[in-house]
Amino acid sequence: MTGFMTLLRKEVLRFWKVVVQTVAAPVLTAVLYLLVFSQALSAHVQVFPGVDYISFLIPGLVMMSVLQNAFANASSSLVQSKVTGNLVFVLLPPLSPLEIFGAYVLAAVVRGLLVGLGVFVVTALIAPPLFHSPLWILAFGLLGAAILGTMGLIGGIWAEKFDQIAMFQNFLIMPATFLAGVFYSVHSLPPFWLAVSHLNPFFYMVDGFRYGFFGQSDVSPVTSLLIVSLTLIGVAAVALRMLQTGWRMRH
Repeated sequence: MTGFMTLLRKEVLRFWKVVVQTVAAPVLTAVLYLLVFSQALSAHVQVFPGVDYISFLIPGLVMMSVLQNAFANASSSLVQSKVTGNLVFVLLPPLSPLEIFGAYVLAAVVRGLLVGLGVFVVTALIAPPLFHSPLWILAFGLLGAAILGTMGLIGGIWAEKFDQIAMFQNFLIMPATFLAGVFYSVHSLPPFWLAVSHLNPFFYMVDGFRYGFFGQSDVSPVTSLLIVSLTLIGVAAVALRMLQTGWRMRH
């Protein structure tokens, strides 16, 4: 486990050395979202019975921050290593694909959860938090961060320069996150867009995470947990296969 722990430590230190940029800045962005959207939409968006809009918005913003930063950590690390030419120092040691996968994804989970915790602590000063089931919160937080960390690994393997990974994030991750019910309950959507939302796996991450706070959700948390777990298995299988073949890394 020495190689795995060394790579994990390297990946954690990589973002921790610039903690203002990698943790503090996303927290500030999420707080600005809360202030702007709560003022603009609180009188126009219907959410769960007995839940005010600001309280409804906070879990969505926390989860959005977790997902986006978990993706950014793994993807930016790999692309930066490719551009600067130091990826060879990861490939030369006798690390198995599983060890490389575990180190990158676990570091992404650590960053995602740190940012999410920061967003939660700051926003809790604005609206007192509710806790229905902390276990559901933890389960969906970990699974969501792991999925986006794995997707970041896939994106980092595929991309060969920074503008390619930016395209991956801007045209896939960002739209899927914003359309996952972060700022609204999908039951307020017309039937067509409601059906489209149910095809988005990010929706189940946000909805299940929100259930842990309020005990209310748009779909059953068990259904969300099943879909999110299957999504993690699917993207992990793709990432491990890419690492095993060495596509765009060794060749």
